[in-house]
Amino acid sequence: MSANSQNRHARTSRLARRLAVAGTGAAVLALPLIGATSASAATPAAATTATTAATTYPDNLDGWIRESLDIMAQHGIPGSYEGIHRNIMRESSGNPLAINNWDINAINGTPSKGLLQVIDPTFQAYHVPGTSWDPYDPVANITAACNYAADRYGSMDNVFGAY
Repeated sequence: MSANSQNRHARTSRLARRLAVAGTGAAVLALPLIGATSASAATPAAATTATTAATTYPDNLDGWIRESLDIMAQHGIPGSYEGIHRNIMRESSGNPLAINNWDINAINGTPSKGLLQVIDPTFQAYHVPGTSWDPYDPVANITAACNYAADRYGSMDNVFGAY
């Protein structure tokens, strides 16, 4: 073989290798595109599952307030951790089973109940969807009371005495 022919053969071989590599590269680049429909369909589902996984809250005053705040945010009910905590400590000292059997509400047959000492008619009127209908349920009690306070005073943060 002549030198010219060897150079041509080497160039052709190099070109063939480049095309093969480019072809493989193109195939590698195309593979994600070919599988993109199923891959991208699986990815959002996984992300959604992780995102929508239920948040867990501790079963204590801190957890009840935080869960209530999350529910309140979903329903546009204003209030802060500090305002809620301050009122709970004044009303029930943090006891979700507290009941007032001596004030005018109790004398009239509707004692104040729960963390924020809500009477049944107020609890029912200001109940927030997604919470329990039990006025002793800490999250339901906080959320209904904050809904009432928002309607009456603008926010639980504005309540500094019995309401």
